[in-house]
Amino acid sequence: MALLAKKPKGTADVVPGKSYMWHTVEKIVSETAQQYGFKEIRIPTFEDTGLFVRSVGETTDVVQKEMYTVSAAGDSKFTLRPEGTAGTMRAMLENGIMNEGFPQKVYYILSCFRHENVQAGRLREFHQFGCEMVGSASPRADSEVIALAKSVLDRVGLQNIELNINSIGCPQCREKYRQALREYFEPYKDKLCHTCRDRLDKNPMRILDCKSPEDQAIAKDAPVILDYLCDDCRQHFEKLKQYLGEMKIEFSVNPRIVRGLDYYTRTVFEFITTEIGAQGTVCGGGRYDGLIGELGGAQTPALGFGMGLERLLLVMQKQGCDFIEEKTCDLYFATMGENAVGKALELTTQLRDEGYFVEYDLVERGLKPQMKYADKIGAKFVVVLGDNEIDSGNAKLKNMASGEQTDIKLDASFVDTFSQAVIGEMFSGLEAEVGNLFGKDEN
Repeated sequence: MALLAKKPKGTADVVPGKSYMWHTVEKIVSETAQQYGFKEIRIPTFEDTGLFVRSVGETTDVVQKEMYTVSAAGDSKFTLRPEGTAGTMRAMLENGIMNEGFPQKVYYILSCFRHENVQAGRLREFHQFGCEMVGSASPRADSEVIALAKSVLDRVGLQNIELNINSIGCPQCREKYRQALREYFEPYKDKLCHTCRDRLDKNPMRILDCKSPEDQAIAKDAPVILDYLCDDCRQHFEKLKQYLGEMKIEFSVNPRIVRGLDYYTRTVFEFITTEIGAQGTVCGGGRYDGLIGELGGAQTPALGFGMGLERLLLVMQKQGCDFIEEKTCDLYFATMGENAVGKALELTTQLRDEGYFVEYDLVERGLKPQMKYADKIGAKFVVVLGDNEIDSGNAKLKNMASGEQTDIKLDASFVDTFSQAVIGEMFSGLEAEVGNLFGKDEN
């Protein structure tokens, strides 16, 4: 019989057997952000549509082609967030966080939505780790945010990740650059895609970010922004390069990076890889010094980055990175009869209160199927409980890895005895690892 429903195109299920990978990444990104002084913020899944039009930019692919916009009776239009920065800045303004002293530093892990062509590492619902810093115009803040992103990538174990940086200037020097781009692209106007013809007058820098191969070929010899930077923007960029050098962070200057959102100013950067095809950017960010003013706040410098977790996980798996081991059952009670079930419930409650992962039979199987189930779920120890064990007050604790069995009393000492067995197993595993590391004398 056919399934009644399937997941929408461009979405993915995280099944229990894969969730430990997400736990690994979420733990690392959260702990690293906190080490750099960033605190978690959580924002709504949807915002007023105008927020994204004003901040992301009406000439961007995101606004023109990719947003999921919805409405309900009596409400204005809302849009599922296509990225995290705009909503975060709205939340910081609305909740007065920017009145608490600078810099303010927040991070988030959230889902985003864009109607895109589905490819490896590019979904229509995707998850993003992001960090935002508000209140510093100094290039020191730029280097700090880049260092944080690099720390995350290093700690998850990625190799062969390249940092590309660029400056797209401030509104003043960028206007001169836009004029140069208009003059360059004007002779090719009829050859540009329909979207980029419209961009030529409104925002020609967006043409540089177009995915059309024909437009990319035309843009290959276009002027570069670095030749149009004002003195302040040039000095800011030179200082950033100096600070990255002092932090021993390797980088390449790529004058073609403009990022896909209009709110960026001055520094933009990307961490890229060649291991997931065309969608090789695993992290991107930069400055957006005009965004807060655009949203109705005082002109306040700000910067940050977003890191796609699906892409990050894809690269980690390709490179064989380590993940936190999925937690397995510490003890399984195999029961025979109602008296045994009662005792198993009592001991299970005590052990769980001590932090152990304990299971017992819930589907009323026989002893042999229960033992198969215990082995299937990777139970480290098993205790078989029947009438004989309940009457005598003694049972056997079986180590499933070694097959060894030891006596254990079914009284108040049970938890302590089991804890000692677990500790002994841990030390045994540690000794084996040390032996493998240094080599054992076989004689």
